[in-house]
Order: sequence, then structure tokens, then C-alpha cells
Amino acid sequence: MKRIYIAMNPVDAHLLKGVLESEDIKAVVQGEYLWSARGRVPITPDTSPSVWVVDNIDYERAMEVVKEFQSLERISGPEDEDWKCTNCKETNEGQFTECWHCGTPR
Repeated sequence: MKRIYIAMNPVDAHLLKGVLESEDIKAVVQGEYLWSARGRVPITPDTSPSVWVVDNIDYERAMEVVKEFQSLERISGPEDEDWKCTNCKETNEGQFTECWHCGTPR
């Protein structure tokens, strides 16, 4: 088992775990319970929530998924504008990261 990602918070870790699982890569989140002790426990890579790939054979492929996950634009806030899908030309609301009609990533 190898650590592949140090998360900002438990939600971030579980989002990546879900993405990995959608790619048939088994992963686990560790350190999420220490998150509630922040302020009393120093925040370090060892105490932050992290994602680990279960099978070492999946490590390289998992790292590709992590790289893509990290490069995704974080979308939030009222300033988000509608966008048009490059594949089907459907207009999507700004909070969506993929087209609601065809599933193409933003």
C-alpha cells in the first residue's frame, strides 16, 4: 500500500477516493479521524487526511488520476458563468464540471 495524496481535509480525500474507485483502483483514506484534533495535533503530512492505493500495481495509474484530480479547476461561488460544452454545444451552469447532457469534462 502506498500513499498517493495528502488532502486538504477529509472531504477532499474521499472525493479522490471516489474518483479512483470509478477507475477500478482500490484506495483507502487514512488520517481522517485526526482531522477533528486539528489545533491540538500539529498538521503535518503524517497527520493530515491522505489517500493510499491498496495495490502497488495500481500506483502509476493512480498517480495519473491524482494529477488530473489536482489540475481540475475548483468551481464555486456566484462569479461562475455558464459554459458551453465543446462536444455537444449544450449550455451548462457554472457549478458543473462536466456537461449534464453528454458527460464531457469542462
